[in-house]
Amino acid sequence: MSGSIGFIGLGVMGEPICRNLLRKSGRPVLAFDLAAEPLARIVADGGTAARSVEDVVGGTETIFLCLPSAKHVMLVFEGILPTIRSGQTVVDLGTSDVGLTRSFANQLADKGALWIDAPIARTRQAAQDGTLSVMVGATVEQFAKVEPLIRHFATDVTLCGDTGAGQVTKILNNMVLFETVNALAEAVAIAKHSGVEPKLLLETLSKGSADSFALRNHGMKAIVAKEFPLRAFSTEYAMKDLSYALELGAQAGLNPRGAALMRTIFQETIDKGMGDAYFPVIAKLIDPSGFPD
Repeated sequence: MSGSIGFIGLGVMGEPICRNLLRKSGRPVLAFDLAAEPLARIVADGGTAARSVEDVVGGTETIFLCLPSAKHVMLVFEGILPTIRSGQTVVDLGTSDVGLTRSFANQLADKGALWIDAPIARTRQAAQDGTLSVMVGATVEQFAKVEPLIRHFATDVTLCGDTGAGQVTKILNNMVLFETVNALAEAVAIAKHSGVEPKLLLETLSKGSADSFALRNHGMKAIVAKEFPLRAFSTEYAMKDLSYALELGAQAGLNPRGAALMRTIFQETIDKGMGDAYFPVIAKLIDPSGFPD
C-alpha cells in the first residue's frame, strides 16, 4: 500500500487525470468507476481495477476523487469513512459545497486521516495534456504532501488557504466564467444582427482588453462554432456550481446580482431541454434565430 494511489471517478476529466498519474508518478494505481469502459482503458494502460470504493481505500495511501457533484461525493464518502485509516489522504478534485467539504475534513481528522479539497479548472484537453489548474485548500504541510502528485496532471497548483479555500476559489472562478460567457453570447448575438461577423468580432476582441480564456475557448470553440456537445460541462452542472456561489454570497450577506441573473438564464436554458448540453448553449437562449435546428 505504501505510496500507492487510488482513483475514484473516471469521467470526462477523471480518466485522463488518472492516466497521467499512472504514466508519470511511477506508483501503482488502483481505480474504480461504475462504468466498465473507462475502467477497462485504465487497466489496459497498466492500472488495476478495484471492485468498490472500500477496495480502493483499503489498498492505497492517497485517494483521488473526481466526481460530478457533492451528491456523488456524499455517496462515495459513505464508503470512505468506515474504511479510512490513520495516515491516509483523500484529495477531492471536484467542485463541491464548502460546508460539506469542511465537514468531511473534520470527520477524517477524527480518524487521523486528511481530506484535501483540490478542485480542478480548465478544459478536457488540459486534463489530457496534464496542464490543469488546481486550487488547493490545505495547511502548508498538507499541501507539500500532495503537490508533487498533483503536478503530474497540473501546471498551475495554488494553495488558496485552509480547508475549503480551494472550493471557494474554484466556485468563484466558475461564477466569473459563467457571467463572462453570457456576455460573449450577448456580444455575438448583437454583432450578428448588426452586420459584424461573430468570428471576426471575437478575434478582434481577443487583441484588446476584452480578451480572456473564456473568449478564446468558450466563445470561439463553442458559441461561434455552434458546438455544444453532451458529456462536456453541462448547463445543469454549471447551475450546480453557480448555486454554491450564490450560497456563499448569501452567507456573507451580499447580493451578487450578476450571478443571480445567471441562475435565471441557466434555469430557462434547462427548462428548454438543454440542461445536458455544454453550458455555452445559453447562446441559443439569447439568440434562437442564430442556431436553427
